Amino acid sequence: MDWSSLPSLSALRAFEAAARHQSLSRAARELNVTHAAIAQHVRHLEADLSEQLLFRAGRGVAATEAGQKLAQKLGEGFALIAEGVDALREQSATRPLTVSLTPSFAMNWLMPRMGGFWQTHPDITVSLTPSAALVELRHDGFDMAIRFGNGVWPGLESTPLTSGEFWVVAAPNFLEGRHPTSLPELQQDPWLLDAQMLELRRVIEETGFDLSAVNLNVLDSNELIISATLAGLGVSVHPRSIVERDVTAGTLIHICSLPRADLGYHIVTLPGRDSANLRSFRKWLLKVASEPSG
Repeated sequence: MDWSSLPSLSALRAFEAAARHQSLSRAARELNVTHAAIAQHVRHLEADLSEQLLFRAGRGVAATEAGQKLAQKLGEGFALIAEGVDALREQSATRPLTVSLTPSFAMNWLMPRMGGFWQTHPDITVSLTPSAALVELRHDGFDMAIRFGNGVWPGLESTPLTSGEFWVVAAPNFLEGRHPTSLPELQQDPWLLDAQMLELRRVIEETGFDLSAVNLNVLDSNELIISATLAGLGVSVHPRSIVERDVTAGTLIHICSLPRADLGYHIVTLPGRDSANLRSFRKWLLKVASEPSG
């Protein structure tokens, strides 16, 4: 289709509404513009087509023969457009909401809370894809991602979800009655570090603690780190949101905190992507994130 040969869509909409209502004022109210804007659009359309389309009739307007034919075709065309848009919106409202997130966040933070969302929103299906890989929302077809970082991802919109506080933790059987409260007290202990979370090494070393001087075991995922920590194999560091439940349950001991306001988990979406289901899930996530844990 050669769109350059067609009049402006705004002019066509203005004329169709005026012809249907037989009134410039009612057309203006429908399209939320001024009476003068409708009149100007119609004049431009008549000039473009070299045809008179409307004429004054009493207190309103009426379509000429040429105007009646055009108005009929425009009405049919706009109805088809509306039908297509409604069908797509209905499809969007019923398809699953796709969310990318890390396995550790899914397992330790989101899944223990998801029952509340399913209970309050039984009509919304959420498809979770846990993966340590960094996905491209538009290319990979995701509606949302939950990512850890500073909240700056070019071309994306992000909303802070959890704080950037890190907790140093160990299992009770590992500490064997000790009660350390600082990193220097852990210099002789084995440490566990996630190879995927380079931010953790930076956060730890910025305190002055030398990781190169300890017995350090690097594992490939945070799930392995948490499992090894629970098994009493060493000390590890995690975002508070990931281990807070275990600390509350007593399966892990909170040794000390490493506050970092610049880091945390964020809700990440594409600009302009704002479906009703997406809004509902985002609102719920922010609500549960603000509630006390445990």
